[in-house]
Parts: sequence; C-alpha cells; structure tokens
Amino acid sequence: MCKTQTMRKIKTNLYKWICLAFIFFICNVATGQKDTTRILFIGNSLTYFFNLPQVVNSMAQTQGKVIITRQSTVGGSNLEQHWKGEKGTVSMKKLKEEKWDYVVLNDHSLSTIETPDVFFEYGGKFVEAIKKIGAKPVLMMTWAYKSNPLMQKKITTAFLELAKRTGAGFVPAGPLFEQVRELRPDLDLFHDDKHPSSNGTYLLGLAFYKYLTHESTSKIPFRLTTIDANNETLYLLFMNQDDANFLHQLVDDFNFLMLK
Repeated sequence: MCKTQTMRKIKTNLYKWICLAFIFFICNVATGQKDTTRILFIGNSLTYFFNLPQVVNSMAQTQGKVIITRQSTVGGSNLEQHWKGEKGTVSMKKLKEEKWDYVVLNDHSLSTIETPDVFFEYGGKFVEAIKKIGAKPVLMMTWAYKSNPLMQKKITTAFLELAKRTGAGFVPAGPLFEQVRELRPDLDLFHDDKHPSSNGTYLLGLAFYKYLTHESTSKIPFRLTTIDANNETLYLLFMNQDDANFLHQLVDDFNFLMLK
C-alpha cells in the first residue's frame, strides 16, 4: 500500500472516531438532561424545618443523581391559602413560571381532622392544576403530633382517600414516623410537638429519595452537606451512623400494603 493510501485510511478512521465521540457526547448530554428531576415543594414549616428540600437534593447528589428542589413555603399556611395567594404565598406563580417534574403538596396535619372538606377541595384543585402543567402531584402524608399519636389513623385515611380520588402519588411520611415511634421510641423525630427534628427530616429525605428513584437508601451518608452562596461547604444534617442505618432499613422495607 502506498504512502498516500495509508494516510487516506488513517484520516478516514480518524474521522469515524471523531464522529463516534461526538455522538457519544451528545447522548451523554441528552441522558444527563433526562435524568435531571425538578421538584417544587408547596407547604409550610413541616416542609422547611431543617431544610427538607435541600436535604433531598443533597441525598441525590451523594448518589450521583441530579434532583433540583425549589420551595414555596410559608409558616402556618394551608393549601387553601396557597391556592388563593393568601398569607404571602406565591405558589400559583411558581407553579406556572418554571417546568416541574413533581410538585409536592404539604398541608396541616390538623386539616384532615378539623377541616376535611377544605382539605379535599383544595388538595383536589392543586392536583388538577399540577397535572395540567405536565407534572406529577405528590402528597406529603403528614404525621400525628408528638402529644397525640392517635391522630395518625385519620390523617392516613384522608390522604389515601385524596390520592385515590385524584390519582396523586404520596410519600407515607406519617406512617413512617409512626413506625419509628413504635420500634425506636428513643429516636426523637420531633423538634417540638409537631415540627420534625433533624432525625425526622433525615427520615423524610430518605422517604422522598426512595419515592423519586425507587432505589435503596442504604448508601446515603449520615452526614449531609450543600454548597452555600460563597461556594463553601454548608453542613445540613449530622446523624448517628446506627440511627441512620435503622432509618435506611425502615424506608427500604416499608410495606405499602399496610396502608390499604
């Protein structure tokens, strides 16, 4: 083979490799975009205590996943107020101004007990609005207060009914809290009578990670960090390793049939 033919062959092969590399790059970019999940949390202090949205984001990052979380939360607010734009809420605006894959709805735990008609009305309205923008609605099934664990049965029943009526998904936060209180009463999930402690928020983060990825939580670390505005490490949560392992197993082994 002459020198000219050899050079031509080398150039042809090089061109093929460049094309293959370009295709591989494009596929990876496309896959990366597809694997990015965007979530809007709508709720109150039960959501923002110990930075639950950021905790979910951090857990995902530790597992090489991209879950972008944003929130529209106002302390003491309920879904009716979010729908009507009362109490300084801007949820309807945020719902429409960006593209979301999931929208998480959090109402008062007492709403299901004291004002069930309002709970169902505005929960249903939000689910319909979320579906219209092409996102998946997710109910954050709340928990009984520390002082009254008997609340949980009514809370669970109401959330399951709303999910059944609307086709919304749900994260069984309350039932998970209930199991921890039964199995590990020494592991305090509460900051006060109703808000989650750092332990409680870690459990919530695991539950959302499990729901969103359908993967085991066992490799999620017991210390979680994020990056602040100055590009420095900000520590979100510190867990005892044994407690974290217990919560991993609890979430991974949770039996949804018990809720039927």
